[in-house]
Amino acid sequence: MSTGLRRILWNPCTTTRLETGLDGTSGNDMSNDTGHDINHDDTDDDTGRGAAGRRSKRPALSREAVIGGAVELADQIGVEPLTLRKLATHLGVKPMSIYHYVANKDEIIDGMVDAVFAEIEMPPPETPWRAAMTTRAHSARAALRRHPWAAGMLDSRTNPGPANLGHHDAVIACLRANGFSLPLTGHAFAILDAFIYGFALQESALPGQGGEELTEMADEMMATFAQHFPSLAEFTADHVLQPGYAFGNEFDVGLELILDGLEARRAASVR
Repeated sequence: MSTGLRRILWNPCTTTRLETGLDGTSGNDMSNDTGHDINHDDTDDDTGRGAAGRRSKRPALSREAVIGGAVELADQIGVEPLTLRKLATHLGVKPMSIYHYVANKDEIIDGMVDAVFAEIEMPPPETPWRAAMTTRAHSARAALRRHPWAAGMLDSRTNPGPANLGHHDAVIACLRANGFSLPLTGHAFAILDAFIYGFALQESALPGQGGEELTEMADEMMATFAQHFPSLAEFTADHVLQPGYAFGNEFDVGLELILDGLEARRAASVR
């Protein structure tokens, strides 16, 4: 489990009757996953309250383990296909046991998003803003490459966790400490995140980003569209297919353009 997942903090979840299942079913429908009603007192669960002879055969379970397992599974299959049954199988436990630690899928996703934020380096307020935002951007991009499902979800939560909130607070504090006005802080935050998240989505979706894979794919395409799309054909042949090209290299170029623009705005505002 990553350092970010071990650092995640959260309040314990209640174990009272639940209304929503991980797979979107209501609490009354949870017998479909467990074979028991959600209110049934299952003494043979994975929390350590079952028979002593069986307890040692099951993995230890905790909220951290549930969230960490959900992140691992989402890295493999994505978030939409993730269900209680699949998560329980991944963890090697009964579906019922997960509800001792989280209430529903929304709470699991809240924790997953918070775990990703915990992996992104936060800028210290005293750090020069340009260096801090560059480090943060590269750290965020690396986290989103590890967890491609997260790119469209980092700012989607209505119940954000402490790592999420702490990260946003640190970015704002760094920009403010470096002379950014409140409006310019908002502009900088929005533009940087739009670029980072958007680049991560595009990068993860591209069928080829360089090397032999891209060359083979481009050769097949060039044979069919060269005469109809001459500008695209020229760009592909004379740039994309040249030695050393990699789409990922565009990240630094785009980031520098944004930082240059923000610096110009910042300098103008403090004159």
